[in-house]
Amino acid sequence: MAVKLGFAMCGSFCTFSKVIPVMKHLKTAGIEIFPIMSYNAYQTDTRFGKAKDFITEIENITGREIIHSITSAEPIGPKNMIDALVIAPCTGNTLAKLTSGIADTPVTLAAKSTLRNASPVIIAVSTNDALSNAAKNIGYLMNYKNVYFVPYSQDDYINKPTSIVADFTKIHETLLEALVGKQIQPIIKQ
Repeated sequence: MAVKLGFAMCGSFCTFSKVIPVMKHLKTAGIEIFPIMSYNAYQTDTRFGKAKDFITEIENITGREIIHSITSAEPIGPKNMIDALVIAPCTGNTLAKLTSGIADTPVTLAAKSTLRNASPVIIAVSTNDALSNAAKNIGYLMNYKNVYFVPYSQDDYINKPTSIVADFTKIHETLLEALVGKQIQPIIKQ
């Protein structure tokens, strides 16, 4: 039986070019992917690309329409649609909402539903304030049952000393460990 994976993307647009190839790799590995995007990720054009182009690429990879509204995300839990959820990239905003139990976006509602079903939520952090305002939220979430982190490190300690980005190439390995209830180690990369 193939793993049914929710793959949620938040608005850390600079990392989309690193995350989408991972999605393609997971699909090639036989994982069934249900794509999910936050409102901002789904509708915002940035210097990193047009939303429409990202949507087309993701839907071509997964063979599914992107879940991008509360109403389309709502059945995830009740219908037990997925075995696990990856949030990559996961912004500081989404970290704060997850910590506070706020489920007002497709991504946070998908996380709530996944945790409700006692299934793993895998977080791939990408935020400029991970070692400042968002640090407490990372700490809280590390102690939550069924929440796992993709290994991360500072991405530019000279120009952005509080910024952390996950090693997106470790998503598959983190997922496999999370599916058996283990946190991949080490979490903090050198």
